[in-house]
Amino acid sequence: MSPRVTPPFRADHVGSLLRPGRLLDARDEHAAGRIDDAELRRIEDEAIAEVVAMQEEVGLHSATDGEFRRTSWHMDFLYQLDGINRVDDERLTVKFTNAEGDLEFTTPDMKVDGRIGLSSTIFADAFDYLSRRTTTATPKLTIPSPGMVHYRGGRAAIDETVYPDLAEFRADLAAAYRAEVHALAGMGCHYLQLDDTSLAYYNDPRQREQLAARGDDPDGHLRTIELINDSIRDRPDTMAVTTHMCRGNYRSSWVAEGGYDYVAEALFSELDVDGFFLEFDDARSGGFAPLRFVPKGKTVVLGLVTTKSGELESKDALKRRIDEATEYIDLDQLCLSPQCGFASTKEGNALSYDQEVAKLRLVVETAAEVWG
Repeated sequence: MSPRVTPPFRADHVGSLLRPGRLLDARDEHAAGRIDDAELRRIEDEAIAEVVAMQEEVGLHSATDGEFRRTSWHMDFLYQLDGINRVDDERLTVKFTNAEGDLEFTTPDMKVDGRIGLSSTIFADAFDYLSRRTTTATPKLTIPSPGMVHYRGGRAAIDETVYPDLAEFRADLAAAYRAEVHALAGMGCHYLQLDDTSLAYYNDPRQREQLAARGDDPDGHLRTIELINDSIRDRPDTMAVTTHMCRGNYRSSWVAEGGYDYVAEALFSELDVDGFFLEFDDARSGGFAPLRFVPKGKTVVLGLVTTKSGELESKDALKRRIDEATEYIDLDQLCLSPQCGFASTKEGNALSYDQEVAKLRLVVETAAEVWG
């Protein structure tokens, strides 16, 4: 079986990693005004240098900065787009679920109250530092999909006096993302990942019911696919773009359930990305049958190793599941990864750093035994 020399790689990972305690402490100190921006940056730089070295040491061919400079996987990016503002006196609350019960994630709301645009490249400094710290791995940047702007608040979050027609909103949003993509490519970014929960949430009937109840389209995944395609069209050939579809990841909890069946045919046949990172770590994620719609030339990264607990999977179990997937897709189109990030928000999931490293090493070793 041939190795992969372009992203996604046989052994890969989604992006976010557990923040070290000293970094979390430094953020608290910074918020309290006890350390300045430069000191926080120095501590971030040190933590990122260490976590990049860890990724390369375990044998990964891609490395991220762990999203260490962010509070959450998506809002730190979206707030930097022109026309999108954080509303501190309004809160968005999302109910998450885990084996012990429910918990709530609350964050400031987001409003589109101006024309969307891009005044400066978002995460440019973060990517520049990451690219200078990698030695053997390809630096990978993760950003939220443009689909997250509309899905979060729906029509109600988009000022109708600014965008009476949502087609104009989507056109401006796609143009801003195209500018971001081309600017990142100009900086030498060869591996970009668009994270999108909505494309997985649409598989859950309860999520579709909630969308309909607030007046939004329960089949909005079709427009999201169009929006993403418009956002990455004309990207340079030097850049590989993947997407990760998550059902929610906050302190080892989730939001949505259900397999990929509802969106699979449109998603796999129409979304113009090079690879799909898919969650398949438990029964909640459904079976592999939707992979029959993946066309030749597209790659699927099987998220078989859970990030929601520290219990380590066995290689034999992972190999059996990869074999099950090949009933619907060629082995050469597959890769392996954890099912999600280890810390989509600063709080992180319920496992230790050593358990995180063990899981990443397991992915690398299993992939080497499967694909060579």
